[in-house]
Amino acid sequence: MPETVLVTGGTGYIGGWCVAELLRRGHTVRTTVRAPGREQAVLDAVSTVTDPGGRLEFAVADLTADAGWDEAVRGVDRVLHVASPLGTTDSGDLVTPARDGTLRVLRAATAAGVRRVVLTSAANTASPSSYASEGVTDETLWTDPDDPTLIPYRRAKTLAERAAWDFMARYDGPTELTTVLPGAVFGPVLTASTEGSVGIVARMLTGAMRGVPRIGLEIVDVRDLVDLHLRAMTEPAAADQRFLGTGEFLWMADMARVLRDGLGDLGHRVPTRQLPDFVVRLAARFGDPTLREILPALGRRNRHSTEKAHRLLDWQPRPAEEAVLDCARSLIDKGLVQQPS
Repeated sequence: MPETVLVTGGTGYIGGWCVAELLRRGHTVRTTVRAPGREQAVLDAVSTVTDPGGRLEFAVADLTADAGWDEAVRGVDRVLHVASPLGTTDSGDLVTPARDGTLRVLRAATAAGVRRVVLTSAANTASPSSYASEGVTDETLWTDPDDPTLIPYRRAKTLAERAAWDFMARYDGPTELTTVLPGAVFGPVLTASTEGSVGIVARMLTGAMRGVPRIGLEIVDVRDLVDLHLRAMTEPAAADQRFLGTGEFLWMADMARVLRDGLGDLGHRVPTRQLPDFVVRLAARFGDPTLREILPALGRRNRHSTEKAHRLLDWQPRPAEEAVLDCARSLIDKGLVQQPS
């Protein structure tokens, strides 16, 4: 039955697709924006794939502040907490805003008696500490947040999800929690944005990436990830569960070949050379400090099992190649990547 669903972060990549798909399935959607004036951007983006039909509402609420959250959840049946304040602080502390933002949403949702909250976490909260691991892990594993080799993003996402489950363990009420742990998210974009994983494809298409590092990604299409969220939102068996939402594993060199072969002339700038690990390490040390966070992932082959999502939710993601190509075509169609003259 159609319900009223709050989606945090409707201006984001995953959040925008959540809003669009919920509307497409007949729900009424309320989505948060951090400040007034951003509503039209969400409406314009969503309208490219579905007609909101007067069923899209907005609430102003920032994950770094208490104001607005009680109003945001009022009258809501379910919550998809997709937004993350990671990267919005100047202090360098990623843990506090990620954890406190999650707890703000849960406090408001439980106080309002929301039926279920689905929290978007990350697959790297269920990964072994050893980057040399080549096994297959599932949702029963938790990343060790005290591992000194963890990059700040992994630690923040892990501690934020841990805080959510700890909060629910102390809570005695009707609200249920489910978490979804995505891999690298690709697929079509709704807005003129190249944030997150999408930026990898954009850099390949523009030639900004001169060579590809030896890094592998578990690729999930944003449309399939949203489908997983919606299944987790309503399926009774999903209550109090974690679900990995990863897809096929592709090395970045394989992604480059997919783009070259699938796009023809439009992919002529995509790099074909795989960079030796020592070159990436030297560049991170002496040239591009932003590369330092990817160094632990060089050559890593650890993968995640999505058997639980298949078994309990009948979730079936599309092939990784389709997600990568649809992402590239979308970036080209929206003019985010210059076509060859």
